[in-house]
Amino acid sequence: MAGRLWASTVGKKAVMAVTGGVLLLYVVAHMAGNLKVFAGRESIDGYGVFLREFLAPVLGYGGLVWVIRAVLSLSVILHMTAAVQLARRAKRARPVSYATRPKVNGSYAARTMRWGGVIVALFVVYHVLDLTAGVLNPHGVEGEIHANVVADFQHWYVVLAYTVAVVALGFHLRHGIWSALRSLGLGSARRAAAVKTAALVVSVAITVGFLSVPYAVLFGLVSDQ
Repeated sequence: MAGRLWASTVGKKAVMAVTGGVLLLYVVAHMAGNLKVFAGRESIDGYGVFLREFLAPVLGYGGLVWVIRAVLSLSVILHMTAAVQLARRAKRARPVSYATRPKVNGSYAARTMRWGGVIVALFVVYHVLDLTAGVLNPHGVEGEIHANVVADFQHWYVVLAYTVAVVALGFHLRHGIWSALRSLGLGSARRAAAVKTAALVVSVAITVGFLSVPYAVLFGLVSDQ
């Protein structure tokens, strides 16, 4: 049953919708956690300790974090695999290229979903090596989240790279949310404007939320003093 579902186009789209929802929930939670930097060192560092101590009697210290990482990794793999396979399936369905390619009325986000996803994926690797493993972080001390964030975003080139990735994520989310809601039957002509607005509002809020931290550090609003 699961095999037949995965083999179908509808099944792959369903997998993309479900895994996309999981990743969106994580993105929102991660953004909320990042914003604790404005509450000071104790708030955000304590949040990191809380995540590692939560359910420690059952999963061990830091066990919840590893469960989250495993779920996210599986979601990313399934999401990207389904996306690639759907793109190849669409290409095979039209083996002969258009002599003159007509202009498609699609949003900028829709036309850049693929490279936007690649940018986000590459940034995630860098982000893990930087603020999770601490390998690329100027401070890089485990548990000292506030100090690591401040040390990182004092450099304009790090903020620039972060900005490019977050903006790409925003475009990706805008189109992804719109597509998911449309797949759920909410993209009818009557509701199209409302759905597009909702997708835009969510993606802009997430983009602004993530970018507020590095720019606050860069302009001295958040410091390690």
